[in-house]
Amino acid sequence: MKTVVAKLKILGSAGVFLPLLLILHLFPLSAVSSHESKPDDAVTLLRRASETIKLKQYGEALGLLNAAIEADKVLSEAYWQRASVLRQLCRYEESKENYRTFLELKPGTSAAEKELSQLLQAQNGLEAAYSLFELGEFSKALDYISKVVLVFSPSCLKAKLFKVKLLLALKDYSGAISETGYILKEDENNLEALLLRGRAYYYLSDHDVASRHFQKGLRLDPEHNELKKAYFGLKNLLKKTKSAEDNAAKGKLRMAVEDYTAALALDPNHSAHNVHLYLGLCKVLVKLGRGKDAVNSCTEALDIDEELDEALVQRGEAKLLVEDWEGAVNDLKAAAQKSPQDMSIRESLMRAEKSLKLSKRKDWYKILGVSNTASIAEIKRAYKKLALQWHPDKNVENREEAEAMFREIAAAYEVLGDDDKRVRYDRGEDIDDNGMGGGGGGFNPFGGGGQQYTFHFEGGGGGFQGGGFGFNF
Repeated sequence: MKTVVAKLKILGSAGVFLPLLLILHLFPLSAVSSHESKPDDAVTLLRRASETIKLKQYGEALGLLNAAIEADKVLSEAYWQRASVLRQLCRYEESKENYRTFLELKPGTSAAEKELSQLLQAQNGLEAAYSLFELGEFSKALDYISKVVLVFSPSCLKAKLFKVKLLLALKDYSGAISETGYILKEDENNLEALLLRGRAYYYLSDHDVASRHFQKGLRLDPEHNELKKAYFGLKNLLKKTKSAEDNAAKGKLRMAVEDYTAALALDPNHSAHNVHLYLGLCKVLVKLGRGKDAVNSCTEALDIDEELDEALVQRGEAKLLVEDWEGAVNDLKAAAQKSPQDMSIRESLMRAEKSLKLSKRKDWYKILGVSNTASIAEIKRAYKKLALQWHPDKNVENREEAEAMFREIAAAYEVLGDDDKRVRYDRGEDIDDNGMGGGGGGFNPFGGGGQQYTFHFEGGGGGFQGGGFGFNF
């Protein structure tokens, strides 16, 4: 100011008149003021920081606190507030430095010591959560994040996003959607939140919504690797799925099997979508007659959703193909109980029950050692050969076994040697002729009554007689 006055005196003494505008041009207002505009003092900055902290505007608060400390290096309250804000944001190392500086300025302040202790708990909790995550202990890790880290550092974005990852690992997709919703409400362009929320919708098989999240993220950052991987992975999955379904509908069954298998390999963890892929694959395999593979595929579907009735029906059909009659009946009976009005299921169940019943009867063709297309002459020859082989008189040392076998052979011939009974047997009907039908349980070639029969072996001698139906070699 003294310099300005001196200059004016010189100009005045010289009798020189200068217009006011010229004077202002030569001597700006800043030069004629007593001093430059005085900045807010440290206390005012601290007060403004406190207001922004209440509004959870932590970025702005940190800027004000930094300025306050720059203005007053020993303003202890500014260090404490900055330590608290940094703890909220889980910038733990910086926060510890500020707490310690404050405690050097104000030793013995119990409230600050308590907050420093909480900071250490939160820091240890976050480290423990990361370690547990690596070990696959997702529930325990989530407890540390929810009950320790976010209690002492509620605005820690890193912890919030990590919590969402844990919820995804635990397949709590609705929880992950809820948590990312809070994050995106504060910052709608948070790329990691968009990615995680998209994944949650993806695993709920809400693919359209998932795709929109991935696309929004890619518009913000087209080179984001994880978003690109998620988006194009989803597109590939949907493309393979459609190809499989189209081929199945067109009857291109082997191509459909290849496409279903390829789609399932893309993401084995996508249960909500894979359950339908497994079912579709099972149906195609049943049509191809690949019973064992079909059973496995339908079982995979039922492991994901045990209430999927259609998979139960298809597995029943597949078990019929592998001649697991009892398993087929169990599956189809369970499906029929859930859908009692579905006649197609009841028809399948009836077929399965008939097959089970037939499986329990004796296979007369197998007992005589002939095929089910054998002629009556072949059946007679086989019967004669076996009857002679197992005649009790020729099996003295194992007479009981021989008698049992002889009865079986005779019962088989009783059915297959009669055209009418053989036709009924082949149709799966019950044959109950004097207790001999189906299983031949009552037939006894050695019993009394009826016509006598005699075996005469070559070389004479050795006759065996008994009651029953007549035959004579």
